[in-house]
Amino acid sequence: MADLNIITLVSVGAHPTSGRARRAEQDARAVELGLRLAGDTLQVLHAGDPHAEALRAYLGMGLAEITVLEQAAQADALPALAEYLSEAGAQMVLTGSQAETGEGSGMLPFLLAERLGWPLVVGLAEVEKVEHGVAQVLQALPRGQRRRLKVRLPFLASVDNAAPVARQSAFGPARRGQLRAQAVSSVDDALLAVAQLQPARPRPKRLKVIKAKTGAERMKAATAKATGGGGQVLKDVSPQAGAEAIFTLLLEEGVLR
Repeated sequence: MADLNIITLVSVGAHPTSGRARRAEQDARAVELGLRLAGDTLQVLHAGDPHAEALRAYLGMGLAEITVLEQAAQADALPALAEYLSEAGAQMVLTGSQAETGEGSGMLPFLLAERLGWPLVVGLAEVEKVEHGVAQVLQALPRGQRRRLKVRLPFLASVDNAAPVARQSAFGPARRGQLRAQAVSSVDDALLAVAQLQPARPRPKRLKVIKAKTGAERMKAATAKATGGGGQVLKDVSPQAGAEAIFTLLLEEGVLR
């Protein structure tokens, strides 16, 4: 796979407790996966401040350089990334599933894939092989399950904690690596300008009451695969019917009011 043009997108992360700038955990896993696939030919791309010291933590993983599309803090990174990737001839783009700073909406992979017209693989765990322009990948599912997919190149994939753990960052390579800034056109993010950011909080989950008398029964109930009774599978339906079903679900869950 060293002949493939693989690009990994990275961002500046934040420590969950102290808030200190660091490499983003999921982006670092994407870099680790890219290094295993492409080795020294891996390209790493960042849109933002070319002087961000946190980016050097990625260089410490063994990278010679990181290309930085110079953007202001309030700029929309989507147009610059889409233009660069389309001109770079990328065949596989790896990214984290959600940023640790900024909006942190997790929408960038979806919007970028839509802009490029590429297929998107969510929850990528491993790329097994690439033959005749088709990649065979493993997608992570809940409860440790895996699903094997075949996707045609080029494609974009987001990784999460199912991807390989990122190697440690070494101080020497981190200081020797280069952050190569590239001037690009900047587009203001109109939505971010009027948005009010607040720390994300996990939604509370209702605990399931386990009525079991023996330890074996409690273990079986705790590890049993969840089965939903009120869901429905939509297959071969019109876009209008699918959109109405999603809208109804969001209303029932209280996401929309």
